[in-house]
Amino acid sequence: MKIKYKIAIYYTLSAAFLLIAFAVLAYYFSAKSRRNEYLERLEYRARSIGSVIIENDQVQIGLLRKLDKTTFQDLYQETILVYNEHYDLLYTNVKDSAVRIPRALLDQVRQQGSLIRNQQGGELAGLHYTEDNISVLVLVSSFDKYGFQNLQNLRRILIIELVVGVVLLVGVGYFFARKMVQPIDRLVEQADSINANNMQDSRVEIKGSDEIAQLGANFNTMLQRLSHSFDLQKSFVSNASHELRTPLAAIISQLQVTLAKERTGPEYEAVLESVLEDAEGLSELTNGLLQLAQSEMNRNEFAFTPVRVDELLWDTADFVRRKWKSVGKVDIQFLREPEQDEMITCNGNEALLRILFINLLDNACKFSEDASARVILDFNERYIIVHVKDLGPGIPSGEQEKIFEPFFRGTNAAQARGHGLGLSICRRITDLHDGRLTVFSIPGEGSTFTVQLPHIIA
Repeated sequence: MKIKYKIAIYYTLSAAFLLIAFAVLAYYFSAKSRRNEYLERLEYRARSIGSVIIENDQVQIGLLRKLDKTTFQDLYQETILVYNEHYDLLYTNVKDSAVRIPRALLDQVRQQGSLIRNQQGGELAGLHYTEDNISVLVLVSSFDKYGFQNLQNLRRILIIELVVGVVLLVGVGYFFARKMVQPIDRLVEQADSINANNMQDSRVEIKGSDEIAQLGANFNTMLQRLSHSFDLQKSFVSNASHELRTPLAAIISQLQVTLAKERTGPEYEAVLESVLEDAEGLSELTNGLLQLAQSEMNRNEFAFTPVRVDELLWDTADFVRRKWKSVGKVDIQFLREPEQDEMITCNGNEALLRILFINLLDNACKFSEDASARVILDFNERYIIVHVKDLGPGIPSGEQEKIFEPFFRGTNAAQARGHGLGLSICRRITDLHDGRLTVFSIPGEGSTFTVQLPHIIA
């Protein structure tokens, strides 16, 4: 069922329920008011009859008959019964019919002094009236013809109003539901026309400041993110294809040229060394792509345990020294001694953190003139701080943020071997650990990469 139909139905049902509740309450209180008013009227009539019938210590039946013919008979189907203390009927206005009143009712009137109640055919008021040492029991009953007619008219009016009101509520509810859902319908229509080809230039129109407008704004933000992700994906595929094609084409061409004619041993050795170099580059690229794919995984897919950053730095420094053999130098310094081991311990994935620091140290050795890297370990109340410095040519200010994008290589890195994946992997790994990776570089004076990882005390 569509939302607009649901809104119309819920609105109609809730409003109809309120209307019915108000109508029932109005009818109930009207009926209650009619009953109370009419019983008070009967009680007043009984008291008036008692005061008229007793005069000068005697029961004046004749006077009551005269008055009954003139003034008393103004209630519909009124019945007047007057009894003495011995329950003898003294007077009744009922003619040509036997009057039967239960003795228990007379006892109840005598004991309680007054009685009002409903009975078949109307209401009854009973009164034990005493004056000048004479007591009588007066019973007056009648049917409130006009009161019930008014209630019947009120009930008929309320039913008609409810029927008309429900019909109007259905129409009004559907009208307002359509008005409320129109922005969503437009959003659905515009979203349906968006695809991967026109996502970059597509936006939904936003008007107002309600929740639907907020949904449209969030949808536009999502489109921007998706468009950016698609652009990165296209760039990644294009660059990866290019980077993979280059060493493969070089290997194939060298082997084809070599096989074209017979070569000497030194020539074959030179070709094999060149092919080996290209194969190593291809292996590095493949490993970089795998590491990048791994770094793009969700945080929940990794096992995080406490990792001592200082010990990890020593291990990665040894690995980089072995890779660069006798050329590479890695110098690690501590600005201060931690009072607790937790100050230099983070909650992380050791394998990913190892990739992070290996890439940073390897880059520092690669771009430094003396193939050296200087590492400074520090900490504060929240983060473990690792500075990795090199003595390379530096990074132009306009490229310092772009170097973290996959396959981007700065203008100063044209002569260095690489594929532009290492720093993007490092940035993603620090993000997975809720950390930060920044760079500060001055052209001609080298670069400093700073890694901040939250320690377990924070």
